[in-house]
Amino acid sequence: MVILRDMREADIEDYVRWFTRDTNWMQTDAPWEENDDTTPEAERRRWRAYYESVKDLAADEVRWKFEIEVQGRHVGWVSSYTDLEYLPNPQEIPAVGIDIPAVGFRRHGVGTEALRQFIAYLKSKGYPCVYTQTWSGNAAMLRVAEKLGFTLVCRMRDHRTVGGRPYDALTLKLDL
Repeated sequence: MVILRDMREADIEDYVRWFTRDTNWMQTDAPWEENDDTTPEAERRRWRAYYESVKDLAADEVRWKFEIEVQGRHVGWVSSYTDLEYLPNPQEIPAVGIDIPAVGFRRHGVGTEALRQFIAYLKSKGYPCVYTQTWSGNAAMLRVAEKLGFTLVCRMRDHRTVGGRPYDALTLKLDL
């Protein structure tokens, strides 16, 4: 069973590991971005500060990020943002994303179910639609988007370079 929940203090060490040692997941999540060399101590400070900023959110305050838990194990997160980079977004409609760094939990429907729950949550907060953004080399995210009913609204040809190869930047939309 996939559960979305607020961050717990115990999750900090998962983030430290995912951002310093078990970084394979970064190959599909914006691999064109510079990933600064970091240390466990720096990541621990960063995620502790983040945890402190969200640990006391009121129950009715809109969440922009949830942790994903499967069978009692923290496996990743869903999140959203409104800066669509190359597409105007004056209504600040959220774009949703997902990361599952925990090996062994990908390709089993966890991402699809977690994103489905997050989208339902945003719908309950009154959003009429959501976006997602990815790149043409991220086949897993494109499969998830297709399963959930997203449609392509913007393609920026050859906008991303990964491994020396050009890829399209994609923005998809789901009406709620």
